[in-house]
Parts: sequence; structure tokens; C-alpha cells
Amino acid sequence: MALSGRAAAVALACVLVVLAVRSAVTVLAIDGLLLAGVVADLLLAVPVSALRLARDGDSRVRLGETATVTISLANTSGRTLRAQVRDAWPPSARAQPARSPVRVPGGGAGSITVTIRPARHGDCVADRVTVRSFGPLGLAARQRGQRLPWTVRALPPFHSRRHLPGKLAQLRELDGQHRAVRPGQGSEFDSLRSYVTGDDVRSIDWRSTARRREVLVRTWRPERDRRIVFVLDTGRTAAGRVGAGAVPGYPRLDAFMDAVQLLTALASQAGDRIDLIAADSAIRGRVLAPPRTTALAVVTDALASLQASLTETDWRLAVAAVLTHAHRRCLVVLLTDLNFSVDLLPALRALTARHELLVGAVADPRLEELAAGRGDAASVYAAAAAARAIGQRSSVSAQLTRLGATVVDAPPDRLPAALADAYLTLKARGRL
Repeated sequence: MALSGRAAAVALACVLVVLAVRSAVTVLAIDGLLLAGVVADLLLAVPVSALRLARDGDSRVRLGETATVTISLANTSGRTLRAQVRDAWPPSARAQPARSPVRVPGGGAGSITVTIRPARHGDCVADRVTVRSFGPLGLAARQRGQRLPWTVRALPPFHSRRHLPGKLAQLRELDGQHRAVRPGQGSEFDSLRSYVTGDDVRSIDWRSTARRREVLVRTWRPERDRRIVFVLDTGRTAAGRVGAGAVPGYPRLDAFMDAVQLLTALASQAGDRIDLIAADSAIRGRVLAPPRTTALAVVTDALASLQASLTETDWRLAVAAVLTHAHRRCLVVLLTDLNFSVDLLPALRALTARHELLVGAVADPRLEELAAGRGDAASVYAAAAAARAIGQRSSVSAQLTRLGATVVDAPPDRLPAALADAYLTLKARGRL
């Protein structure tokens, strides 16, 4: 049972009458009338047990977008339902409205709509639906909660989608659809075409030229069906936020996810296979060789459930997971921060011996700003700390380069496009 605000207002009015009359009989009469009204409302209110509730709506939504969930109410009683419905969600779901009034005639059906705009990626799980069924006077209500399971998965945003058309155009050039490419290690023969001024004479096919009596050159394209393994660091450094740039306070893990989505979309169009391994002190997620047509959706769905862990990453475990699944030479895209770790370089040495390694890291633009500060003593100390951090990152990057890795260290808004360019460059050079 629940009393409404109207009941409280009526009770306050009755108190004012009692204070004015000051009669025991008046007090009893007013209390009796108020109690009778409350009891009558409870008796005439539609029982909540007579309602049949069902839920429907969106189960996926991109972070920053809005999902819609609908609750249907079927009134199996013969009386009109006057109710208030509350659909409980976690605060991060930012569900609106918090409460919805509904009126359903006897034997009829109605519905309410709740909009979900998640504040962070992951699963938003509905708790319970609470219905308050009011009587005709609106003084009291029958109340009951019911669990209606529903989950809306908030997918990570795909801000770098705007770069995809341009990168696909570069890929088409590599594939020989816009121009011929010179053969490199790992390039495949594509077709023959007539020689034009400026073509490399080494591409002339002399046998075909002799048969056709015109100069023909071979065109090439990068090999397809290569394998790309994403290794996503979900350790404590991935939980850090970069404090300046296009997106202030942007978590490194979110930048990693954005880069993975862009590279997945690009590699799928290039005909390459995708694997994903997320690791910190344990393996947090795996996606192995999804179909190319659904690779982006599968990878994005897997990324949504990942959260950064405040633990050190076990690099030996992560590398062992890659070597277990990837037996033939492939491209390993490692997304981490360029912080010194005791077991990072020894573990990656075993990786670069068998695979091509591309390392992507999120640079904090604020370090450059702090390093330039000289206004007062505090600025000088901050500049010294920033210069030391920049030097450490450069040292780790240089060591990775000596191991044979390609290192991309860029701010969060530029990292996805920079990694895509590095992937296309490796593909054009036949290093995949």
C-alpha cells in the first residue's frame, strides 16, 4: 500500500479544520472520513496482480545515442487502471522518465516508453518494474514490484568512422582498382594492362607482349586472407585518462577500442581475418576469426563488455595467448601505453621473432604543454616531470623499434587514423 500526495494534502487540510473547531467529535468524524476514503480507494483500485507486463525494445545502442524500451500493460480486470509505473535502471543508464502515469480501461492494454542514454559502455541491466494502482479518489494505491529481465548493451562509440571512407579509398588504390601497384614482397599478381609512360619497366610481361604485339605490364595487389591479431591491454594504464586534446579526460581504453573498430572495418574490406585478445592479469576476452561480413559487429560487441582493471598486465600471458592461436606469420596490433615494464620487452622479443608487430599508444597532449611551462616554480617542476615522462616514452619506443616493431604514438583523436595508415603502409610494402 502507498499513500499519495493528495492524501497528505487532505490530511493537512483536516488538521487546519480541527485547529479551527477544536472539537473531539469533529476530529473523529474527519479521521473517519479520511480513513474511509483511503479504504475505499484500496478496495476499488485495480489489483496489480491482475496486470500482465511485458517488455520490448532495443538491446544494443552506441554510447552517446539513445535506446528505447517499451513496457506493455494488459489490464485483465473489469475496472479502469489508474497507475504510476516506475522502471528501475542503474544510474549510469540515465533512464527517462523516472515515473510514468498510465490509464488503461478494463480489459484493455497500454504501454509506457523509457529512453536509455548510457553514460559508459557495458551492459545496463533493468532491475524491476514497480506499479502503483490508485483508486478513483487518488488517495491511496496498491503497490507491487515485478522483475522484467532486460539488458541494453552500450557499445563503444565509433568516432573514427569518419576516417573510414578515406582509408577505403587508399585500400582500393592498393588493390589496383585505381592504379597499378609495384610488386613488393608478399604482393599477388592481379592482371595485365597496356604499358603507359611512367610504368616501371620491371613490370613488363615480355611473353604476353610478344604474343599480343603490344607492351603489357603486370599489375599487383597486396595479398589477401592475411591474419591480424589485436592485443588489447586492459591493465591499469588503460584506465588512465589523457587530460587534454579533442576529448578532455578521454580514457586510453576507449581510444584503443576506437582504433580496433576502424582497423577491423578496414581489414575486413581488405579480405583479412581478425582475432582479438584482451588481457591484463588474466585473459578478459577472445574473438577468434569471425566471418568478415560480421567481424565489426562481433568485435564491437566483445569490446563493450571490457573494462580496465587496476592491475599490472601479465605480458607473458598475453604473448603466450597470441602464440597459441597464431602459428603462421601474421600482423599483431598491440594497443598499450609506452610505460616501462620489466617483462614487456622480453615477452615482445618472442613475438617479433615470429610475427610483424604494430604497437599503438595514446599520447597525452598535456605533457607537451606542461613541458613548455616556465612561469613559476610549480610550472618548472611540472615541466621537469613532463620532460621525464616524454623521455621515458621515447626510450620505450626506441627499444620497441630496435626489436623490429612499428610504433605509433599519437593523441586519442588521431591514433585510429595513424594506425590505419601504418596498416596500409605495411600492406603496400608486402610485410603482412
